[in-house]
Amino acid sequence: MSNVRQDRHVESDWWPEPIPPNVEFGEGFYCETAQIFRMLKNKQPGAVVIGKHVSCYAGCSFALGKNGRCTIGDFSLVNGALIMAEERIDIGSHCLISWNVGLADSDFHPLEPAQRLVDAQALAPFYKNRPPRPRLKTAPIKICDNVWIGMNAVILKGVTIGEISVVAAGSVVTKSVEPNTVVAGNPAVVVREL
Repeated sequence: MSNVRQDRHVESDWWPEPIPPNVEFGEGFYCETAQIFRMLKNKQPGAVVIGKHVSCYAGCSFALGKNGRCTIGDFSLVNGALIMAEERIDIGSHCLISWNVGLADSDFHPLEPAQRLVDAQALAPFYKNRPPRPRLKTAPIKICDNVWIGMNAVILKGVTIGEISVVAAGSVVTKSVEPNTVVAGNPAVVVREL
């Protein structure tokens, strides 16, 4: 059972497009609107693989680049997260990801000032002499099983959140988090163990 019809359109959806064919999902998948996949630039099979009984609500956005991939394990709930993958973001089973959570496996722009100037020109759609974009640094993100990420938290490239951990609302996570840990703050630090 799912609210996604055989033709991959979501029941009662205001968005006219179906869920893209390279999004795989298991039984019991709930999708509030197919609009959450509008920024999916990866056209390869299995760009997004979603497990059984996963819920994705309207505030979500899967902003995957041409090579970006995302997996979500069984019984996870994604309620308004921005998933930005140029490489890979893996979310485990039984995870709760709240409103305005940002997951970014890249800086999305160069850190060096001169390269940012080139990048700005490369991204200007009507600039006549657009250069190619500078190469960006990426590192996968892994959210292990039974993790809760609170509202407005940001998880940056290369971070692993260990199982059964909690990321407090508004935290900016720049380093990996051990299992059974609560982190909070900017940058996020351990506040207690579970």
